[in-house]
This record gives sequence, C-alpha cells and structure tokens, in this order.
Amino acid sequence: MDQIIFHVDVNSAFLSWEAVYRMQVLGSARDLRTIPSAVAGDIKMRSGIILAKSQPAKKYRIQTGELIGEALRKCPELELVPPHYHLYDTCSSAFLDILRRFSPRVEPYSIDEAYCDMTGTAVLYGAPVAAAELIKDTIYKELGFMVNIGVSDNKLLAKMASDFKKPGSVHTLFPGEIQEKMWHLPVSDLFYVGRAAAKKLYALGIRTIGELACADLSVLRHHLKKHGEIIYAFANGTDLSQVADVLPPNKGYGNSMTTISDVSDRTTAKLVLLSLCETVCTRLRKDGVMASVVSIDIVYFDFTRYSHQLTLEEPSGHTVRIREAAIRLFDELWNGMPLRHLGVHTMKIKKEDGIRQVNLFDTERSRKLECMDIAVDTIRKQYGSDSIMRAVFLNTPVYHMSGGISREKQHVDYRNVEL
Repeated sequence: MDQIIFHVDVNSAFLSWEAVYRMQVLGSARDLRTIPSAVAGDIKMRSGIILAKSQPAKKYRIQTGELIGEALRKCPELELVPPHYHLYDTCSSAFLDILRRFSPRVEPYSIDEAYCDMTGTAVLYGAPVAAAELIKDTIYKELGFMVNIGVSDNKLLAKMASDFKKPGSVHTLFPGEIQEKMWHLPVSDLFYVGRAAAKKLYALGIRTIGELACADLSVLRHHLKKHGEIIYAFANGTDLSQVADVLPPNKGYGNSMTTISDVSDRTTAKLVLLSLCETVCTRLRKDGVMASVVSIDIVYFDFTRYSHQLTLEEPSGHTVRIREAAIRLFDELWNGMPLRHLGVHTMKIKKEDGIRQVNLFDTERSRKLECMDIAVDTIRKQYGSDSIMRAVFLNTPVYHMSGGISREKQHVDYRNVEL
C-alpha cells in the first residue's frame, strides 16, 4: 500500500484566528483578513515586532519578525492587533481535533501545522486530493479559517507542497512531480535550508533546488558536512521520517524574558531569575522529570549575549534548588552592566523515579522542599497560577511566574478594542 501523507498548514494563523473570533464571537462586521492588518507585539514591552500579517499586508512587503516601526513606514494605514495566545491554543486544539477525526496518526508540527498519515483511508474519503479537499472544507465550515494542504508520499514533499499557492489550496508533490514543481524554486525555499546554508550554496553557484539536487555530493559534504547530505536528499525528494503521533520527551526545559526596562541591580535580577525558575520547575514537575544541568543566559543593554552552566550534585526539579544554581551562575557571570534579557534553562533530563542520592546533611531539607512544591503545584492547578506566590514578589514590578507567554499576551481586554 502506497504511503499518503498530508501536511496541513493554517493560513496566517494568528491573524485568521483573531479575525474569526472577532466576527463570530464578538460580532464585528470587519474581516481583518481582507485589509492590511497584522498581529504585533507591544513596543512598550520591547516586543514590538510583526507576528502575523494578512494577505493585503503582504502586498506592502511587510515581513513577519520585522519591527512595528518599519512595517508602519511601509504601510501607514496598517491595522495592528495585540496577540491573544489563549485564543491561539483553543483554535489549535480544535484544528487538531478535526484532523484526528480523519486520521489515526496526527503529528503536531507547530501550533498551526500538523502532519496526517492518510495511508489506507481511500475507502473512507476517496482519492488523496478529494480527502484533502474534504478536510479543508470541514475546517472552514466548522471553524471559519482556511488551511493549505500538501499531499505526497513523505513528510518533506507534503510540507513543500503546502507552501505552494495560498490561501485555502490543496497541492500535490509526488516524486514524479518534483522536477516540474520544485526544482525551479530558489534553494532557500527548501525545508532545512536556512540563511547560513543558503549563503554557502550561493557561493558554490547553487541557486535553485534543482541545481542542489544535481550537485556533487562530495562537494556538499566538504562545505556543509552532514547538513549537506540531508539537504541533498531533500532536494531529491527523499525523506524516511514517519508521522509520529507520540511526541518524543523534552531534552531540556527553559524560559527567558526581555525585561520592560534595563535591570541594573542584583536584587531585581535575582527576582527575575526566581520567577523564571518558578515556571521552568513547574513544567519539570508536571512532566515528572528532573534536570541534572542548569544554565543561564544574559543579554546586556548593548545586545551582547553570554551564558554559563553547571552540573547539579544530584538531579532536581525543586524550584529552590534550580534557583540556587541560577543565582550562583549569575554571580559568576554578571559584570554589573545593565541587562535587558535573562533566561534559565535545564538539560540532561531524567525521569523522576523516586531514587535519591543520600546526603546526610541535607535529607530533611529535601523532604521539606518536595512537600512544599507539591502543595504549591496543587493549589495553582486548582485555583490558578496567581493563587499563591512567594512574598518576595509583593510590591515589586516583577511577575512571580515569568517567561514563556506573558499574562498580557494570554488574554485581550476587548473593551478597549475597536472592532
């Protein structure tokens, strides 16, 4: 039986989801997708970049990731809307639920993309293109937003096909169609070819995917090492990876944040690190794992970045333990210059198995820390993350659980938004 893989990609996801919510839930008469508009961060919070844009906005050459000021210079009438991550999570879950009705194996690739293994479903939904059209139409009918679907016999070609003409389209890219549909594209369009790899390929005179597919593999190995072999295989349409409906365990847990204003004092920096440790360790304990290595990274006001790491005496998921390591690293790393960004990361993750390295001088403290973490996690799970916090955060501007998605971006107060 021939393998059939779909790659389903929501068109302008954040903006589409916001537009649908405003029209279907809030009763707005305007469709953000039909005007120059974009989802953008808050320039006051140092996150003033474009996160998603509408099709009309693309005509002004507005790019995802560019500064708001640059986008407004290109299109002064560009309508900016704030991010709403709680909405995005809800829409993503609904999107995946529909896909799972059509396929027993669905692999989320990002919040707005997923692979579906449709092998053997022809008797249920018809030929691959007909099945893709059915899925596309079902998503639009039930959820109100459009998707592109790429159809092929492997994940790579399905993903490449889904990037063809948008929005709301179904495209095939089977091995027999590679030369016609893919080889003429710029090499930078190939999955896994980033800016650095594209620059090296351009220097070798390789500018299209077809030229890469026909290149001397030994030359690619020499200049791009193992990566050269991978993209050579991709250019020829070869991909042996399978749709995995069970995600692999995390190899690391971390969070970081850009501060509203530069941090120049040690006390505030320690509070930020503690708040990051709170969120990181909550995730560790939720997944039943511990970390053996802790690292921090800092970015100074001049955008220079430094990092430092250490190995713990024993794996841990206790907030206090990870915080102590983070503070020690910070004291060794910080040179006193103002900071704009801090991060805490953990690595060498192992499953929590109840086995501990006995420390005669610390056994009682470990038990107390474990009981405290369990109590705090239980309270927050039942009553919300803000139901309990450490007293050190009282009357300070530092949120007690920083990193990841901020409270301001989780929800939007639509009372102050013109619909």
